[in-house]
Amino acid sequence: MENQLKVQILELERAGASLSPDRKIRDGLDREMQEFAQDFLDSLNDRKAYFSFESMKGKLEQPDKGTMDLHGILNQLDEEMLHQGLNPASGGHLGYIPGGGLYAGALGDYLAAVCNQYAGIYYSGPGAVKLENELIRWLCRIMGFPSAAHGNLTSGGSIANLIAFTTAREAKELKAADFNKQCIYLTSQVHHCVHKAIRICGMREARTRFVAMDDRFRMDPVDLRNKIEEDLELGFEPFIIIGSAGTTDTGAVDPLNELATVAEDYYLWFHVDAAYGGFFILADLEDELGLPLQNKFTGIERADSLAIDPHKGLFLSYGLGAVLIKDTASQYKAHYYRAAYMQDTVQAMEELSASDLSPELTKHFRGLRLWIPLRLYGIEPFKAALEEKILLCRYFYEEIRKMGFEVGSYPDLSVCIYRYVPPQGDADAFNAALVDHVVRDGRMFVSSTTIHQQYWIRIAILSFRTHLREIDLYLEIIREFMKGKV
Repeated sequence: MENQLKVQILELERAGASLSPDRKIRDGLDREMQEFAQDFLDSLNDRKAYFSFESMKGKLEQPDKGTMDLHGILNQLDEEMLHQGLNPASGGHLGYIPGGGLYAGALGDYLAAVCNQYAGIYYSGPGAVKLENELIRWLCRIMGFPSAAHGNLTSGGSIANLIAFTTAREAKELKAADFNKQCIYLTSQVHHCVHKAIRICGMREARTRFVAMDDRFRMDPVDLRNKIEEDLELGFEPFIIIGSAGTTDTGAVDPLNELATVAEDYYLWFHVDAAYGGFFILADLEDELGLPLQNKFTGIERADSLAIDPHKGLFLSYGLGAVLIKDTASQYKAHYYRAAYMQDTVQAMEELSASDLSPELTKHFRGLRLWIPLRLYGIEPFKAALEEKILLCRYFYEEIRKMGFEVGSYPDLSVCIYRYVPPQGDADAFNAALVDHVVRDGRMFVSSTTIHQQYWIRIAILSFRTHLREIDLYLEIIREFMKGKV
């Protein structure tokens, strides 16, 4: 019986041997993958930023049907994935908040996957946990947070905001019975993931208060105070102020220092969503008034928590956000759980473990994609690229205005809105047709939004591959559309 069992085990080992290829086979796979990746990168200037498609039906289906060599797999992915929809790696991606895709970051992901280090618990992966914690400490220093602050490297701003709100709820010792008395203060310009996070952390029943904005879409501190006073008089309990350092629609930066003062005066938690705009604090430029651009971020260091995305402002591939939190004890209390089978891990407590500070237990070693580029290049190229994006946005703002377009407020960062109002006809339809023309052309990609019931086009410049030639090409595409129409 024992021999039969061994024979069966060895047969199964042989059947699964292809999952552990030898060096010769790995070298062949590496060459094939590298050739494909390099060809993709070399072709980016010739590839569209957007590929129109009708349906994905019949594509990328039945992944377990038969076997295919890597060459065939890559050809299928190129045709059925990379030639469908948005190409986030393109410098022509000027819609939403553009993605990044640093090659050095991809090498970090490759190494993280090959080594498969576990970044969740210090006992199991001390090097991975220490590396990620050092990145969090570095982020805290950039944003002016104290050395005792910590946080978590997340998959993006959505989870970062969720962790922050859950921590705030814990810090205020709120129970479910308290939620309908709590007041949340924000503007209509906050990212939709904020509302989603509020719902997921159980506070759907809280009183959401939309604070008025100035003509540049920034939260009005006076109206904020008035709303807090109104709520107190009505017996409600002010809970949290959610400010923005770079809104998605317009790139606006709220008056963070004034909001921090209000939060302190009324003992509210102050959270800043800096997922898009936070890293512009590194830019050494002046604003439209000749003042240091960094002044716009004054007060962010007074926040109780903030979300910031390296996969936006540091140009990395999707999947790396961060939350920074001063009240580490409440963050720990909100997320800590110890199962019996993990009792051995309590002996190693030199570093905080990510699994104790977030919803994740299984933790991808995502920090390596940031560590390697920072070690390779230092911070200066990142600062230069951020400053370039701001200046490109200002350049576009001036050029599109010269073409007779109505523009929104002068851009705080690298997003601005614009629309053409024709002498006759429907302005919304005209601008929607322009966006459709750009998307169908495919060389550039832009998106739109609705503000005060009006259709606006957005340009969001954040790809490290977007340069003056791309902005000039986009302006030329607009001019082509306008010929004969006005």
